[in-house]
Amino acid sequence: MFKVFFPLLVTVCLLCGHVPLEANEETPKAADLVVDGQVIDLTSARYQGLFKELRLRHDFSQEALDVLFKGVQIKRRVLELMDTQWEAKPYHQYFPRFITREVIMEGRQKLKEFAPMLDRIEEEIGVEREVVVAIWGIETRFGQYKGAFNLFQTLNTMFDAYPRRSGFYRKQLVHFLLLCRENGVDPLQVTGSYGGAFGQTQFIPSSFREYAVDFNKDGKMDVWGTTEDVLASIANYLHRFGWVYKASIYREIGSNLKSDLLKEAFEKGRKGFVPMADVARVQGVSLPPSPDNKKLTIVGLELKDGGMRYVAGYPNFQAITAWNHSNRYAMAVTELSEKLAGK
Repeated sequence: MFKVFFPLLVTVCLLCGHVPLEANEETPKAADLVVDGQVIDLTSARYQGLFKELRLRHDFSQEALDVLFKGVQIKRRVLELMDTQWEAKPYHQYFPRFITREVIMEGRQKLKEFAPMLDRIEEEIGVEREVVVAIWGIETRFGQYKGAFNLFQTLNTMFDAYPRRSGFYRKQLVHFLLLCRENGVDPLQVTGSYGGAFGQTQFIPSSFREYAVDFNKDGKMDVWGTTEDVLASIANYLHRFGWVYKASIYREIGSNLKSDLLKEAFEKGRKGFVPMADVARVQGVSLPPSPDNKKLTIVGLELKDGGMRYVAGYPNFQAITAWNHSNRYAMAVTELSEKLAGK
């Protein structure tokens, strides 16, 4: 079993309260409804149902569950962070958080250091090295910052005390216990972000079980300390969401949108799709082909002078938004990858 000791990583979560209230009454935060360190009631219906599933579907013994869950407590800080409302930063303020001279220099060094490994990843999985390393850099600064919250406590806190996402975190708690058993990890020792992500990839448990790979063939999918597994798992995630090697990621389409069709697609975000031919015709630009003639998304990026920069997001761009649903995130990954490649 490998050890995991993670420093703090703070990420942004956009979640809101759920409790219906009278008019003009302020919505209480989830954190306001609990006491830090409050012991979770394991006799509740929700936990008895969880234990039943773990016993009958996944072969956990009740004795083992009693030992594991004994005395598990609410972590109020997790709820405070989940309740925090953040306005999305405009792109001109967003990307400098990730694309800095220091990150670019370190990323280029990583490309050299792990060149043979990245050769194999490109050959076997088919995702460009610069994109893989860019995501690695943005997520955890190349493995330096992976989160300091006890993940077992975090997942239990969200399941028990955050009703709006309780069902989601119940599933993540089950996936977490399964991945720990499958990979010989002590579930009480894993740390990660307050949102339930962990390791150098910052996978949530279900993503780990679906997309993590054992690239060095040592019998474990180690996204904590094995660089081969970390980078290959990032590549595999993008591959599974349709990444096409050496295909276009985005193209510039101007400072304004010239039709309602494109404006409507932009308003829909990552779910707004337009045929490539329509984008080229409306905007009066020449665009490279899209793999399998798939549709494009319309991305707007805020400029410092108050203007906008619009780009067309190709299927590879859309694969990055499957990793993180923010178009700003996907553009930051893309532009950092270009910097790493010296473009």
